Amino acid sequence: MRRKVTIVGSGNVGATVAHRLADRQLADVVLMDILEGIPQGKGLDLLEAGPIEGYDIRITGTNSYADTANSDLVVMTAGFPRKPGMSRDDLLKANFEVVKGAVEQVARYSPECILIVVTNPLDAMAQAAYKVSGFSKNRVMGMAGVLDTARYRTFLAEALNVSVQNVQGFVLGGHGDTMVPVPRYTTVAGIPVTELLPQDQLEAIIRRTANGGAEIVNLLKAGSAYYAPSAAVVEMIDAIFHDRKKILPCSAYLEGEYGIHGLFVGVPVKLGSRGIEQIIEIKLTPEELAALRRSAEAVKELVQVIGV
Repeated sequence: MRRKVTIVGSGNVGATVAHRLADRQLADVVLMDILEGIPQGKGLDLLEAGPIEGYDIRITGTNSYADTANSDLVVMTAGFPRKPGMSRDDLLKANFEVVKGAVEQVARYSPECILIVVTNPLDAMAQAAYKVSGFSKNRVMGMAGVLDTARYRTFLAEALNVSVQNVQGFVLGGHGDTMVPVPRYTTVAGIPVTELLPQDQLEAIIRRTANGGAEIVNLLKAGSAYYAPSAAVVEMIDAIFHDRKKILPCSAYLEGEYGIHGLFVGVPVKLGSRGIEQIIEIKLTPEELAALRRSAEAVKELVQVIGV
C-alpha cells in the first residue's frame, strides 16, 4: 500500500512539496487548505501532469481534514507569509493560532503520523505542534537545518567555484538570525574549509546564510522562498520513508543535549522510519556552544510568549 502525505497549506511551499513528492513518486498526496478551490485546483493540475511526467500517485485537494485521515506523514506549511521588513518573530502569535488549530485536526485524523513543521518562526511552531499534538518527540520535527545548510553549501561552492556536492557541513541553532554555522565541521572534498577560505570571507558567507531567507523576501517583494524549502522537506521525507538513517540537521526537542532542556533547536539528527531516531551530540568549542545556547535562548523567548 502506498504511503500518504498530507500537506497543510497549498501556497508556494506546500504546492511545490506536492510537486516534488509526485515527481519522485514518494507518496499519495493530500493538499489541505481553508481556501476553497485553491487546493482542489492545484491538486488537479498536478494530477493531470502525471501522464506526461510518468507518475501514478493520487493527488487530492480538499478543505476537509476528514480527507487527510490516516496520513503517514503531515507537512505543516500553513501560516501567514513573511513580508519585506518583517522578522520571523512578527509572525509568532498569528501563526501560532494557525498551527494550533491545524495540529489539533491532524492529531484527530492521523494520530500515528510523523509531523514536519515548516511554518515560521519555525522552532517555536515546532514546539507548539509538539505540545498540541501530544505526539512522542521523535515524531515531531522542524525543517530548518537542511535548508540553512543548503544555503551555506551553495554560497561556499560559489566562493570556491566547486561543485555543491563537494561541500559538506551543517548549520545548528534556531532558524533565523541566531543560527550557528560551524566552519570547523565544514569540508570541501574532505579538506577543511578553513584551509581554503580566509576568515573574513567565511564570516561574510555565514552572515549571508543567516539572512538567506530575508535576502529572497527582499528580492521577491511579495512572498518568500519555496524552491529550496520544498526540496529540504522532501529530502527529510525521503530519509524517513526509505529508512535511510540519514544524518541531517533538523529542529528537534532537546532534553539535556548540548545543555539545552525542553526546547526545539536545530541539531544533527538521524532520520529513519520512526522519525528522529537519534540526536547526534557533537563536540563544540566553548564559543560554539555559547552561540548555540544563545540561539536556544532566542527560541525560549518565543515559546514563552505563546505559552508552550
